[in-house]
Order: sequence, then C-alpha cells, then structure tokens
Amino acid sequence: MRKYLNVISAYTIMLGLIILVGFLQSWNVALSILNFCLISAVMTMGANIQWGYAGLINFGIMGYTALGGLAAVLVSVPPVREAWQVGGLNMILCVFVITFIVFSIRYIIKKYKKSNQRGFGITFIIIAGIIILRLISAPAIESIEAVSPATTGFLGGLGLPIMFSWIVGAFFAGALAFIIGKIALGLRADYLAIATLLISEIVIAVVKHEDWLARGVKNVIGLKRPVPYEIDLQSKEWFINLIAKINNGSLNLISGTLEKQAALHQLVIEASTVFVKLCYAGLFTIVVVILLIITQKALYSPWGRMMRAIRDNEEAANAMGKNVVKQHLLIFVLGSAIVGIAGAMMVTHDGLFTPGSYRPMRYTFLIWVMVIIGGSGNNFGAILGGFAVWFVWIEAAPFAEYIINLLTSGLAENNQLKEHLINSVPYFRYLMMGTGLLLIMRYKPRGILPEEIKHS
Repeated sequence: MRKYLNVISAYTIMLGLIILVGFLQSWNVALSILNFCLISAVMTMGANIQWGYAGLINFGIMGYTALGGLAAVLVSVPPVREAWQVGGLNMILCVFVITFIVFSIRYIIKKYKKSNQRGFGITFIIIAGIIILRLISAPAIESIEAVSPATTGFLGGLGLPIMFSWIVGAFFAGALAFIIGKIALGLRADYLAIATLLISEIVIAVVKHEDWLARGVKNVIGLKRPVPYEIDLQSKEWFINLIAKINNGSLNLISGTLEKQAALHQLVIEASTVFVKLCYAGLFTIVVVILLIITQKALYSPWGRMMRAIRDNEEAANAMGKNVVKQHLLIFVLGSAIVGIAGAMMVTHDGLFTPGSYRPMRYTFLIWVMVIIGGSGNNFGAILGGFAVWFVWIEAAPFAEYIINLLTSGLAENNQLKEHLINSVPYFRYLMMGTGLLLIMRYKPRGILPEEIKHS
C-alpha cells in the first residue's frame, strides 16, 4: 500500500481539483474537463507504450487521432445511396487496384534481388498504378461530391453504432503504423520524429481535401451518440421524478405550483446535460481502466522486461538473440492503435468530425508534454499527466483572468495595462504550460510519477 501512496495522493489531488471546479464554476464544466482528461489519458497511454516502453519517438500522434475520428464517421454515418450509385463501384475498384499494386511490389521485392531492373520495375508499377487510379477515381469523385454537397457530398458510412468505431479506429491507426513502421523504423531517432510528423500531416491533408471520403473541411455533424440525448431525457417521466426527488427540499420551499413547475423544469434541463456527461465519463472510464490493466500486465510481463531491455541497450538485446526490429514494429503498431481508439472516442463525445481542428500543437506536442510531465514508462504517470496538463490547459485562462482582475482591481476599466492583460488571457495557457514543463524538468526530470523497475 505504501508504494502506491504517491499515486493515490496525486490522483486524489487531481480529482479534488476537478470537484472544486464543479463547485466554483459548474458541474458541466467539471465533467467536460473530466471526459477530455480521460480521452487524453488514452492518448498518453498510447504514446507512453512507444516512448516509455521502447524509446520510440512518434510525432505522428495527430494523424492516428484523425484516423480514429474518420473511423467514427465511416462506421456511424448511414450510407449515401445516391453517391454509391454514381461512383461507389469505381471507388471499390480503386481499392482493388491499390491492393494489386501493393502485392505486385511485394512480389517483385521477394522474387528478385536488389538491382536496377528491380528498381525500374517497382517504379513502373507505381507510376502505371497512379495513372490507372486517376483515370478510374477522378470522374467518380466528381460525381460523388456533386450529390447534395451542402448536406452530403460523400459516400457516407455503414450506419452502425458509433462505439464500433473505437475498434475500427484502432485498426485504421494500427494499419497506418504498420506501413510507416516498415518504412521508417530503421531511421535514426531524430529522422524518425520528422518522418512521423510529416506522414501525419499527409494524413490530415488527405482527410481535409478528399471531400468524397468524409466531407473534408465541410465537416460531418450530428453523429449518433451511444448515450441519451438531453432533449429526450427532459421528457422522460423517470428522469423528471428522479430530479424532483433529489431536489425535493429546495422545491418544497417554493409556494406557487406554477413557480415550482418552472423551477423543476429548469433543474431538469440542467441535470440532463450533467447526466449525459456522466454517461460519457462512465464509458471512457471503462476504456481507461481496461487499457490500464492490459498495459500494466504487459509492462511487468517477460515481454515488457524485454522491451525495456531493448530500449536501454539495443545492441546488447540484439546480441542476446532478440529481434529488435520486429519488436519495435509491434510496439509501434500497438501504441498507435490505442491513439486511434482515443481519436474515435473524442469524435464520439463531440458528435462531429472537423478535420481542420487537427493541429500538431494540440494532438501531438501537448500529448508529449503530458507523458513527460506525468512520467514516461509509468502508466499511472502517463494518465496523471493527461489529467494534469489538460486541466491546466482549460483552467489557465479563467485562473489568469481572475488573478488579473484581482491585481488590477484598483485600475480604471479603460486602463491600457488592464486591457492589454485581459486581452492576453487566452495566451496565458502557453505561459503556464511552459513554466510548468520547465519546473518539472528541473526538479522532477523523470516526471511526477517516474518509472519504477520491479526486480523479480
């Protein structure tokens, strides 16, 4: 119990801060912070598996997050039948052409030794394949995007429950990671970081500009929820009775019947949003707990000890007969798949897919800050980093505004210094984030909850 005292203390403080936000601001804000903390925790676990377990630098987290979001669209949105009629067959044919190109290149690489002829053959297949794909897809894409572009203009999805997209998002992200790993994992650490970042930018560019796939920057809104809608809850008799019972004391203080009904109606409206966020929090907590159990088991298993040995000394592990390249590829795929789950969870929570919102600052570098501050190599630390950094990211602006108003209370409202500080409030999150990171790196270089090596 004593060895987990730091973990319990850190999480108690973190949850206490979120509860404090509920009392001082609103429970809607507090639960929104909690939900995004849980989503961030899933992302940090994915990044921690790659960096903390194996020492792999992956700056492509943004791309895997976007693929998870894309999975939510392709799984949950009903198919657009008109679009499938005018171009769906051609797009399916393009998939077969791409598959043929991949297997043809793989066959040439395995069948023939490295030579100029093999290089020319692969180049010819790629160029010919691109030309064929362009000839097949161009008219189909134009026809698909012309089908009610204001509301659809894309093929749609499968019309399944959106929670299936959490699994599909993991497969999408894992498949991309497998391809990237085959190409880039042999690179030096700094080149690997650059390569993964650039490939993630390519993924974002494709998602943003290929309207036939998921409407591009026109966004997809109104995705179906796995939890009740507020408007439905507000008309449910069981929910109204529950809120009336919870607030029975305060409602009894109101004398008039109409006034009491109006107060109850307002309480039901407010409680419905809180209930929905609590449902999301329950779902996300289940995911975090399941992933934590799995990753903890993996960390202290023989496989986890092997990965840490590879991380600490690749040459020695290779000399011991361990296949370093294969294990790096495996852990790269696993970590990216977890990030894909988080991307699908985030779109599920928001109910919309906005490719233009995927930026490296939010979906790559902020996740890395979470892992570093929390403690790389420690799953509890990575999760705590996700909570702490996201909390500061959201609450930095309100806190800064409160402090500025307190310190400048004696100044006139039109004072230039006061106006400048108030207008600069949105940027205080960067100041606080940078300061916090510097302090952690100075006084706790291994993170708030550093990695603990168990010796068996």
